[in-house]
Amino acid sequence: MTKARGFLISAPSSGTGKTTVTLGLLRAFRSRGYAVQPYKSGPDYIDPAFHRFASGRASYNLDTWAMGAGVLQGVIETSVDADMVIAEGSMGLFDGVLSQGAMGFGSSAETAKYFGWPVIIVIDVSGQAQSAAAGALGFKLYDPSLPIAGVILNRVASPRHERYVRQGMQDAGIRVFGSLPRRGDLALPERHLGLIQAVEHPDLETAISDYASFVSEHLDLDAIEEAAAQTNVPDAHTQFIDPPAQRIALAQDEAFSFTYPHILKGWREKGAEVLPFSPLANQAPDPTADLVWLPGGYPELHGGKIASADVFLNGLRKHSETKPVHGECGGYMVLGETLIDKDATYHKMAGLLGLVTSFEKRKFHLGYRQVLATENILNFAAGDRLRGHEFHYSRIIEQPDQPLFEVSDADGNPVPETGSRRCHVSGTFFHLIAKERG
Repeated sequence: MTKARGFLISAPSSGTGKTTVTLGLLRAFRSRGYAVQPYKSGPDYIDPAFHRFASGRASYNLDTWAMGAGVLQGVIETSVDADMVIAEGSMGLFDGVLSQGAMGFGSSAETAKYFGWPVIIVIDVSGQAQSAAAGALGFKLYDPSLPIAGVILNRVASPRHERYVRQGMQDAGIRVFGSLPRRGDLALPERHLGLIQAVEHPDLETAISDYASFVSEHLDLDAIEEAAAQTNVPDAHTQFIDPPAQRIALAQDEAFSFTYPHILKGWREKGAEVLPFSPLANQAPDPTADLVWLPGGYPELHGGKIASADVFLNGLRKHSETKPVHGECGGYMVLGETLIDKDATYHKMAGLLGLVTSFEKRKFHLGYRQVLATENILNFAAGDRLRGHEFHYSRIIEQPDQPLFEVSDADGNPVPETGSRRCHVSGTFFHLIAKERG
């Protein structure tokens, strides 16, 4: 397999501007005529949609906690026809969980080391000068086996400020790939789960083109390209999750958009047919489908529209009489009785489960999930162990149905949000990432 050269963009912490820098670089190198393959380290499912828009290629998650070597192998094969790989880290470079998962602890540093990519760190230098170099040097020394190619200085206040910061980096032996002046408009809109979805941005093409022009003007793209290293692909047999059915009706619109791309890739490669439909457009799932799958998303922003989508809801109910329906996170909420939005408005949902959820008093749920199947369901056998991730603000008011799985966090502590099932209908708050292999 051809191994494209690549690098990983990371940062000391969230909020430093690494996503906008990544988007700018993706588009800038694409504009040079390169086929640029994007990846996202970790379980974030919003950023990859922005990557796809910027690069013109589907972006995939790489997760050393949740994914084994077989899944990582299958995902990295998407770079076989690429000229360059640009991966974006999550949180801070070394941030992960405390208990080891499939291949590691889930940090961006692990992703970079696994695939042999050097790291370029985006540093927000606001409020500091030479001291920024001390932080950069600490990242370089923390794990000497991780190649740190250099840094990008972000939010530089003035030419004088830049000189001071650059001098500190020079003294510390840290390479600087460029400096980005402070711009208040260089940010993507956000909401409670982070960035808004790519499909919701009012003018994403203009924004990303602007990012590309900005980084092209202020960064040394030739030097960045030269810093890329050959992707290392450890030898492993591709092991994606088997599809839960042959013909899968998949909800896809602004309310139902959070499906991991590698999951869909694995389904299709194993012969499943994915049949998209839009609940917000009041479309019913294909009646010939073997299973209906409602992904996560932002149903709480569309409660009234979903509640009045009679064709969708009746089609869902009809399907559930004889064939399985499954929902993840937001999709799970829609399968319940009621969804209460932040304004305390009650929206009647499908009523296929007894679940009642509320956003009126938000409760943050975030983290990896270890899952044990206790019975045969969704093409999983009793005893199968799964890996997933949960990220939402809803509170459970009622959940009267049979628990679906045994669920714990990354450290093995029991999690009360086990999912639930009733007849042919099931749902979970976690998003499925991978199956553990024995």
